[in-house]
Amino acid sequence: MSVDTEPAAAPAPAPAAQISKVQLSLSTAAARNLATTTKSEPQMQGISSRWLLRKLPWVHTPGGTYRVNRRLSYVVGDGRVTFVKSGSKVQVIPAELAELPLLKGFDDPTALGALADRFVQKEYEPGQVIVESGRKADHVYLIAHGKIEKIGNGKYGDEAVLGRLGDGDTFGGQVLAGTDAKWDFTARALTAVTLLSLPHSAYEAVAEQYEKLRDHVRSQGANGHRRPVNKAGEAAIELSAGHYGEATLPTAFADYEPRPREYELSVAQTVLKVHTRVADLYNQPMNQTQQQLRLTIQELRETQEYELVNNPEFGLLNNTDYDQRIQTQSGPPTPDDFDDLISMRRGTQYIFAHPRAIAAFGKECNKRGLVLGHTELDGHHIPAWRGIPILPCSKIPISDQHSSSIIAMRTGENNEGVIGLHQTGLPDEVEPGLNCRFMGIDDKAIISYLVSTYYSAAVLVPDAIGILENVEVRPRA
Repeated sequence: MSVDTEPAAAPAPAPAAQISKVQLSLSTAAARNLATTTKSEPQMQGISSRWLLRKLPWVHTPGGTYRVNRRLSYVVGDGRVTFVKSGSKVQVIPAELAELPLLKGFDDPTALGALADRFVQKEYEPGQVIVESGRKADHVYLIAHGKIEKIGNGKYGDEAVLGRLGDGDTFGGQVLAGTDAKWDFTARALTAVTLLSLPHSAYEAVAEQYEKLRDHVRSQGANGHRRPVNKAGEAAIELSAGHYGEATLPTAFADYEPRPREYELSVAQTVLKVHTRVADLYNQPMNQTQQQLRLTIQELRETQEYELVNNPEFGLLNNTDYDQRIQTQSGPPTPDDFDDLISMRRGTQYIFAHPRAIAAFGKECNKRGLVLGHTELDGHHIPAWRGIPILPCSKIPISDQHSSSIIAMRTGENNEGVIGLHQTGLPDEVEPGLNCRFMGIDDKAIISYLVSTYYSAAVLVPDAIGILENVEVRPRA
């Protein structure tokens, strides 16, 4: 019996998707095992432009100390005082009263404490007059918070702004001398102001108990005008000009400060550690020790610039003379504020500001329809005002109230300006003023290097640097 069978069906073709999975060449993943990669050096986001370090003239200081000799000055300006705040109550720190012109050098804590207790807190609204020109000056005022403008009479009887005062400033310190002086300006609140005031009668009550206090105030008042002074407050050099014949010429000499300021070099240091196995084996294509040192040096330079701005001993913000500090007219930095800041010194060369403060100044220029100028500096296109470059410095702090400071300076020894101090020729020096010294290998096979940089800054004369304070940098509604 025969059985009919159907022919076998031909196999179905493979789907196109399956054909595409067949590898026809070497994959890139496998190829990478035979190839080298192109690598970058280790990158660091914390590196800033550091314009301050670049533009300060650095002076070699072989003895580790730099002494600034100046002509003797008799100017006793109003200092800046510090307060403590408890809730809404503000009190002056007693020792800070020694910043008042007639109390400089007075250090009796009991008498200063009694005087501090006599200050009365007062609040003023914007536009309110605090003292009026021509009225009897019988109060000492300390500004705890806020901004005040001093107003005088212009040439044609109109108002002229003589200056502005801010947090920590004082006025009326001469009242302690007991003279029948009158206010030669009107003080008006620009913002809400908190003041501490001391009536002359309250001072007299304390002085009756502490005769030492009265004697000090009297001696300071007498000594402050012992010799004629020039407009900078320095002991005047008597000269004669425009005379005829055999006139008797005045005698003169230039007196010096008896105790000049000395700046000692400060230091920033760290110990760099590298394992010997890393240093021996993993050095291609880049040397691990060199890369570790490079990044460490960058961090030290950032710290160095921060200290040059903020250090309490030699930092520029803390060593600017109080007479060289001004307040903004309205809050944000305006062209008028920059003009006032520049006009306070001869030959202003640089302006340093936080990038947000520079942006705030640009916005104020835009509001007035002004075009901010530019200048070329070291191959960079830098914003400028009156031809003076405005350089960013992120080390200038911004407070919790969104306010900052703007620094204007003149630099160089020959220019009687601001200078940086360092010492070159150090053992194992890597960069000027920075060295890296081998410290040995411990029992864990870790190599240690001591990396140090030595630096400071000096202000040769007070008008070499000025600060625009309380600059608002937050966006205004």
